[in-house]
Amino acid sequence: MSNQSNDLNALRHSAAHLLAHAVSEIYPTTLLTIGPATPEGFFYDMLPEKNFKEEDLPLITARMQEIVTKNYPLEHTQIPKETARKLFAKNPFKLELIEQIPGDTVGLATQGDFYDLCRGGHIASTGLLGHFKLQSISGSYWRADRNNQPLQRISGVVFFTQQELEAYEKHQLELHLYDHRRLGKQLDLFSFHDEGVGFPFFHPKGKTVINVLTAYMRKLQEKNDYQEISTPTMLSDELWRKSGHYEFYHDKMYFSVIDEKSYAIKPMNCPGSILVYKTRPRSYRELPLKLSEYGHCHRHELSGVLHGLMRVRAFTQDDAHIYCAPEQLEHEILTIITMVFKMLSKFDLHDIRFAISTRPEKYMGSDILWENATKALTDALEKSNAQYTVKAGEGAFYGPKIEVVIQDSMGRSWQCGTIQVDFFQPQNFDLSYVTAQGTKQRPVIIHQAIFGSLERFFAIILEHYKGNLPFWLAPVQIKILTVTDAQKPYATQLYHTLKKTGVRVELDSSSDPLSGQIKTAQQDRIPWMLIIGKKEAESQTVTVRYHDGKQEPAVLLENLYKKIQESSL
Repeated sequence: MSNQSNDLNALRHSAAHLLAHAVSEIYPTTLLTIGPATPEGFFYDMLPEKNFKEEDLPLITARMQEIVTKNYPLEHTQIPKETARKLFAKNPFKLELIEQIPGDTVGLATQGDFYDLCRGGHIASTGLLGHFKLQSISGSYWRADRNNQPLQRISGVVFFTQQELEAYEKHQLELHLYDHRRLGKQLDLFSFHDEGVGFPFFHPKGKTVINVLTAYMRKLQEKNDYQEISTPTMLSDELWRKSGHYEFYHDKMYFSVIDEKSYAIKPMNCPGSILVYKTRPRSYRELPLKLSEYGHCHRHELSGVLHGLMRVRAFTQDDAHIYCAPEQLEHEILTIITMVFKMLSKFDLHDIRFAISTRPEKYMGSDILWENATKALTDALEKSNAQYTVKAGEGAFYGPKIEVVIQDSMGRSWQCGTIQVDFFQPQNFDLSYVTAQGTKQRPVIIHQAIFGSLERFFAIILEHYKGNLPFWLAPVQIKILTVTDAQKPYATQLYHTLKKTGVRVELDSSSDPLSGQIKTAQQDRIPWMLIIGKKEAESQTVTVRYHDGKQEPAVLLENLYKKIQESSL
């Protein structure tokens, strides 16, 4: 960890003590538990006599600022456990922590007359903590266990300078303005309803975007010899037990009984694809066999983690299962990595990182199979000159995988696609192919999802582009505006011509002045506006106005059609 990271952690940890100090002065009966630094800021979990409310935050903030002004030195010492037990005799949470700390002494942090149990790692004094902001009050549990005492958590952020704090607040405002849930409502793309919590409803414009995403991926897959299939949404319990999903995903699956037989709605597409592979004997000449599927999956996520399109209970995966010979494995992974780079560049996403998730605690198969699978992924990444990290123990139960991590225009990282090697399902389902020598051999499966989830990827790019989707992807690509009604016949003729060629176009039929029509089109985030006045109607041209305000006057229709073709999918 860099010195800067260490300093920031010390600042955040010290800010947590500052918060606890202020609360203990204002609400002396509050029991303090723990207050760590986090990757985003800091928090402190507490048990107040009376629950905190949002309106309490300004009062706590003011007291924290008073303590900052007093500039108490932050000191840390080791004290005997017996002394610590006396200091915290009225706090059962601290007493529990004291007993679990190894050795005969514990750390004690002090500032002024405030003290707290602590392992250390602070800045010099409270005077350096003035650039903070308390953000929220939320519920938590002692030791993050729902069976333990419910607590309240106060969270905040802190920075070394006021400029950093102001930059953070500006960024937070930007995140709020361009939150995909907010944009989805503004642009009439999708909605959520109490009648189906966690299940997104796509409106015509939103469905258009989903269709274009699917069309783009189909085009990319067709160029790489994928064949598309479709498998049922509901399949027998027996299948999910055989695949292992029942054991590992049971709590997140939906079930139904039909004719006294138990069925499950699929949480993923793999078993259905495997059944297609098994419909007849396969030859080495067919391999690699690449079966793609845009499968609609369901998972019972807890209501507390649902978040717009980012975390839903029903989603569509751009799934593919590649059945290949072991010697083809590395080449196929390299091909997928190339597709990943090509796809992400289409969305102006160029900061791309990879991570290899290795064997978890619960897994299927032998250690040697895991080692071979992990090596194939590692070798492919190294040959593609891709930078990667290793996430130890974070693989799926049936194989290691590559995770694709991107950074958007607002500096946030997102995990999107996955590439997973699977030696185990071929064994579970006794899959085979006939080799050139006439013997049977087991294929390897590569599970691939480049978007990951269409819904989640839609949310990511909607925020990445801040609602201004590129021409090829926008639900409405062009809006035709007229200066007066006299130009309506020419505008209508142009509208029908563009419509016939597949352009997603609208004609403004309102009686608004041109400035009002432009404002509406800008609010709808329409990429191109075609403005037609008297001069354009007479010369059979258009003025092209882009969403950013730039204009191209007197564009001939022939050049317009060429420009549209160049900007389309």
